[in-house]
Amino acid sequence: MSETDDAGSRPLSLGERGLVYGVLGWAMEIVFTATTQQLRRIGDRRLEGRTYLWMLPLYALAAPLFEPLHRRLRHHRAAARAAAYAAGFITVEYATGRLLRRLTGVCPWDYTGRSPFVVDGVTRLDYAPLWAAVGLGLEHVDDALSRVRV
Repeated sequence: MSETDDAGSRPLSLGERGLVYGVLGWAMEIVFTATTQQLRRIGDRRLEGRTYLWMLPLYALAAPLFEPLHRRLRHHRAAARAAAYAAGFITVEYATGRLLRRLTGVCPWDYTGRSPFVVDGVTRLDYAPLWAAVGLGLEHVDDALSRVRV
């Protein structure tokens, strides 16, 4: 569906928005892993972070999954939106982790033994507050992306 205006510009496509979420997710994960390793005194001062190639398409799922949820919940209280986002991210992390394990034999982000709140090695319930905050932050990304014209 093309929604060009008189100047010939159009909004970003679902794929283009997904690519933005994918790259943003990669960047956030690299910063998160570098920071948490430093705080746990595992890493050195180079602040080396990491991610996986698998994560680009997984983070890109925010376009078809997060954006409609955000639009539906837009007028609800922040706490309700945050809870919905946390539940959604944990559910997607669980489903994609299990799928990757089935397809490849491993889940790249295996959490086994890292917390008493790990579920099947593929998600951590204690990350719910973090995912809630990410969701609230992504609301601004969604709003900004909806205004971009190319």
